[in-house]
Amino acid sequence: METKAAAVLNAVPPYGHLIASEKWTNSSLIQRLKGGGVKILFEKELGVADFHLPNKSCILYVSECDIIAGNSYKRKLVGYRNSSSSFQELVLVENTRLSEQYFSAVHKFVVFDLGLTLLPVSGQTEASQLITQIVHGGGGRENPFRRRTRSQLLDPLILALVQQVPGVGRVKALALLQHFSSIQKLCNAAPAQLEPIVGHAAAQQIHKFFHKATAAGT
Repeated sequence: METKAAAVLNAVPPYGHLIASEKWTNSSLIQRLKGGGVKILFEKELGVADFHLPNKSCILYVSECDIIAGNSYKRKLVGYRNSSSSFQELVLVENTRLSEQYFSAVHKFVVFDLGLTLLPVSGQTEASQLITQIVHGGGGRENPFRRRTRSQLLDPLILALVQQVPGVGRVKALALLQHFSSIQKLCNAAPAQLEPIVGHAAAQQIHKFFHKATAAGT
Protein backbone atom coordinates (compact mmCIF):
# COMPACT_ATOMS: atom_id res chain seq x y z
CA MET A 1 0.00 0.00 0.00
CA GLU A 2 1.31 3.45 -0.92
CA THR A 3 2.32 5.52 2.08
CA LYS A 4 1.10 9.08 2.56
CA ALA A 5 4.60 10.43 1.86
CA ALA A 6 4.83 8.48 -1.39
CA ALA A 7 1.36 9.63 -2.39
CA VAL A 8 2.37 13.26 -1.87
CA LEU A 9 5.60 12.80 -3.82
CA ASN A 10 3.57 11.54 -6.78
CA ALA A 11 0.58 13.85 -6.43
CA VAL A 12 -0.50 15.43 -9.74
CA PRO A 13 -2.46 18.68 -9.46
CA PRO A 14 -5.50 19.18 -11.70
CA TYR A 15 -5.31 21.39 -14.77
CA GLY A 16 -4.92 25.05 -13.81
CA HIS A 17 -3.51 24.16 -10.39
CA LEU A 18 -0.05 23.86 -8.88
CA ILE A 19 1.13 22.08 -5.74
CA ALA A 20 3.70 24.19 -3.89
CA SER A 21 5.91 23.56 -0.90
CA GLU A 22 4.63 25.49 2.12
CA LYS A 23 7.92 27.41 2.34
CA TRP A 24 6.77 29.46 -0.69
CA THR A 25 3.51 30.57 0.97
CA ASN A 26 4.33 34.27 1.35
CA SER A 27 6.66 34.62 -1.63
CA SER A 28 6.26 37.10 -4.47
CA LEU A 29 6.44 34.16 -6.88
CA ILE A 30 3.23 32.71 -5.44
CA GLN A 31 1.50 36.09 -5.59
CA ARG A 32 2.44 36.45 -9.25
CA LEU A 33 1.24 32.93 -10.01
CA LYS A 34 -2.11 33.73 -8.40
CA GLY A 35 -2.24 36.91 -10.45
CA GLY A 36 -1.77 34.75 -13.54
CA GLY A 37 -4.81 32.67 -12.66
CA VAL A 38 -2.96 29.68 -11.20
CA LYS A 39 -4.69 28.01 -8.26
CA ILE A 40 -2.21 27.05 -5.53
CA LEU A 41 -2.38 23.95 -3.32
CA PHE A 42 0.18 24.04 -0.49
CA GLU A 43 1.81 20.87 0.83
CA LYS A 44 4.35 20.58 3.65
CA GLU A 45 5.60 17.09 2.67
CA LEU A 46 6.51 17.70 -0.96
CA GLY A 47 10.05 16.38 -0.54
CA VAL A 48 12.94 18.17 -2.23
CA ALA A 49 10.82 19.62 -5.06
CA ASP A 50 9.37 23.10 -4.77
CA PHE A 51 6.44 22.65 -7.18
CA HIS A 52 4.38 19.91 -8.85
CA LEU A 53 2.76 20.74 -12.21
CA PRO A 54 -0.24 19.24 -14.04
CA ASN A 55 1.94 17.73 -16.82
CA LYS A 56 3.68 15.37 -14.35
CA SER A 57 6.79 17.49 -14.07
CA CYS A 58 8.19 19.04 -10.92
CA ILE A 59 10.45 22.02 -10.31
CA LEU A 60 13.37 22.68 -8.02
CA TYR A 61 14.10 26.40 -7.83
CA VAL A 62 17.74 27.43 -7.39
CA SER A 63 17.91 31.10 -6.42
CA GLU A 64 20.66 33.65 -6.73
CA CYS A 65 21.19 33.37 -2.95
CA ASP A 66 21.48 29.57 -3.17
CA ILE A 67 24.24 29.84 -5.77
CA ILE A 68 26.22 32.60 -4.06
CA ALA A 69 25.99 30.88 -0.64
CA GLY A 70 28.20 27.98 -1.79
CA ASN A 71 27.83 24.37 -2.84
CA SER A 72 25.02 23.29 -0.51
CA TYR A 73 22.56 23.61 -3.40
CA LYS A 74 24.41 20.72 -5.08
CA ARG A 75 23.37 18.30 -2.33
CA LYS A 76 19.78 19.39 -2.79
CA LEU A 77 20.06 18.82 -6.55
CA VAL A 78 21.49 15.32 -6.07
CA GLY A 79 18.66 14.48 -3.67
CA TYR A 80 16.19 15.86 -6.20
CA ARG A 81 17.62 13.70 -8.99
CA ASN A 82 17.59 10.63 -6.72
CA SER A 83 14.08 11.15 -5.36
CA SER A 84 11.51 8.39 -5.72
CA SER A 85 9.08 10.69 -7.47
CA SER A 86 7.72 9.53 -10.84
CA PHE A 87 7.81 13.11 -12.13
CA GLN A 88 10.21 14.56 -14.67
CA GLU A 89 12.56 16.88 -12.79
CA LEU A 90 13.07 20.41 -14.07
CA VAL A 91 15.48 22.89 -12.51
CA LEU A 92 14.86 26.64 -12.66
CA VAL A 93 18.07 28.58 -12.01
CA GLU A 94 18.32 32.32 -11.43
CA ASN A 95 20.93 33.76 -13.77
CA THR A 96 21.43 37.32 -12.56
CA ARG A 97 24.13 39.97 -12.52
CA LEU A 98 25.39 38.59 -9.20
CA SER A 99 25.13 34.89 -10.00
CA GLU A 100 26.17 34.86 -13.69
CA GLN A 101 29.83 34.22 -12.87
CA TYR A 102 28.80 30.87 -11.38
CA PHE A 103 26.22 29.98 -14.01
CA SER A 104 28.42 27.92 -16.33
CA ALA A 105 29.45 25.68 -13.41
CA VAL A 106 25.84 25.31 -12.28
CA HIS A 107 24.78 24.50 -15.85
CA LYS A 108 27.47 21.85 -16.18
CA PHE A 109 26.52 20.23 -12.89
CA VAL A 110 22.77 20.21 -13.55
CA VAL A 111 22.79 19.21 -17.23
CA PHE A 112 25.94 17.15 -17.77
CA ASP A 113 26.63 15.66 -14.34
CA LEU A 114 23.03 15.02 -13.25
CA GLY A 115 21.26 14.83 -16.62
CA LEU A 116 18.46 17.19 -15.58
CA THR A 117 16.73 19.87 -17.65
CA LEU A 118 17.80 23.41 -16.72
CA LEU A 119 15.75 26.49 -17.54
CA PRO A 120 17.43 29.83 -16.74
CA VAL A 121 15.31 32.67 -15.38
CA SER A 122 16.17 36.24 -14.42
CA GLY A 123 14.17 36.05 -11.21
CA GLN A 124 10.82 35.18 -9.69
CA THR A 125 8.87 37.34 -12.14
CA GLU A 126 10.15 35.45 -15.18
CA ALA A 127 9.84 32.16 -13.28
CA SER A 128 6.18 32.87 -12.56
CA GLN A 129 5.54 33.58 -16.24
CA LEU A 130 7.18 30.32 -17.28
CA ILE A 131 5.36 28.24 -14.65
CA THR A 132 2.04 29.88 -15.55
CA GLN A 133 2.60 28.91 -19.20
CA ILE A 134 3.24 25.30 -18.20
CA VAL A 135 0.24 25.12 -15.85
CA HIS A 136 -2.19 26.61 -18.37
CA GLY A 137 -0.56 25.11 -21.46
CA GLY A 138 -0.17 21.50 -20.34
CA GLY A 139 -3.78 20.44 -20.06
CA GLY A 140 -3.03 16.76 -20.56
CA ARG A 141 -0.96 14.39 -18.48
CA GLU A 142 1.81 14.18 -21.05
CA ASN A 143 5.11 15.78 -20.14
CA PRO A 144 6.64 17.61 -23.15
CA PHE A 145 10.14 17.49 -21.61
CA ARG A 146 10.14 13.69 -21.96
CA ARG A 147 9.34 13.75 -25.63
CA ARG A 148 11.98 12.79 -28.15
CA THR A 149 10.60 12.70 -31.69
CA ARG A 150 10.54 15.82 -33.81
CA SER A 151 6.79 15.65 -34.43
CA GLN A 152 6.15 15.35 -30.69
CA LEU A 153 8.39 18.33 -29.95
CA LEU A 154 6.02 20.60 -31.87
CA ASP A 155 4.00 21.00 -28.70
CA PRO A 156 2.46 24.45 -27.97
CA LEU A 157 4.19 24.57 -24.59
CA ILE A 158 7.65 23.77 -25.99
CA LEU A 159 7.06 26.27 -28.78
CA ALA A 160 6.22 28.95 -26.21
CA LEU A 161 9.34 28.14 -24.21
CA VAL A 162 11.63 28.47 -27.23
CA GLN A 163 9.98 31.73 -28.26
CA GLN A 164 11.07 33.23 -24.92
CA VAL A 165 14.63 33.41 -26.27
CA PRO A 166 15.35 36.99 -27.45
CA GLY A 167 15.34 37.24 -31.23
CA VAL A 168 13.48 33.95 -31.75
CA GLY A 169 10.00 34.27 -33.15
CA ARG A 170 7.53 31.58 -34.12
CA VAL A 171 9.13 30.78 -37.50
CA LYS A 172 12.64 30.28 -36.07
CA ALA A 173 11.26 28.36 -33.09
CA LEU A 174 9.48 25.94 -35.41
CA ALA A 175 12.64 25.49 -37.47
CA LEU A 176 14.66 24.70 -34.34
CA LEU A 177 12.14 22.19 -33.04
CA GLN A 178 12.06 20.46 -36.41
CA HIS A 179 15.85 20.05 -36.28
CA PHE A 180 16.61 19.05 -32.68
CA SER A 181 15.26 15.79 -31.25
CA SER A 182 14.86 17.03 -27.66
CA ILE A 183 14.60 20.29 -25.74
CA GLN A 184 17.79 19.38 -23.87
CA LYS A 185 19.76 19.01 -27.12
CA LEU A 186 18.51 22.40 -28.21
CA CYS A 187 19.58 23.97 -24.91
CA ASN A 188 23.07 22.46 -25.26
CA ALA A 189 23.59 23.24 -28.95
CA ALA A 190 26.68 25.21 -29.96
CA PRO A 191 26.31 28.39 -32.05
CA ALA A 192 27.81 26.58 -35.06
CA GLN A 193 24.96 24.04 -34.88
CA LEU A 194 22.32 26.74 -34.58
CA GLU A 195 23.61 29.16 -37.22
CA PRO A 196 22.58 27.16 -40.33
CA ILE A 197 19.01 27.07 -39.00
CA VAL A 198 18.41 30.58 -37.63
CA GLY A 199 21.37 32.69 -38.79
CA HIS A 200 24.38 34.10 -36.97
CA ALA A 201 22.68 36.74 -34.79
CA ALA A 202 19.89 34.49 -33.53
CA ALA A 203 22.33 31.62 -32.96
CA GLN A 204 24.40 33.84 -30.67
CA GLN A 205 21.28 35.00 -28.82
CA ILE A 206 20.09 31.44 -28.25
CA HIS A 207 23.46 30.26 -27.01
CA LYS A 208 23.80 33.31 -24.76
CA PHE A 209 20.34 32.72 -23.31
CA PHE A 210 21.27 29.23 -22.08
CA HIS A 211 24.97 29.86 -21.44
CA LYS A 212 25.18 33.49 -20.37
CA ALA A 213 28.25 33.03 -18.18
CA THR A 214 30.10 31.09 -20.88
CA ALA A 215 29.20 33.62 -23.55
CA ALA A 216 30.54 36.39 -21.32
CA GLY A 217 33.85 34.56 -21.05
CA THR A 218 33.50 33.81 -17.32
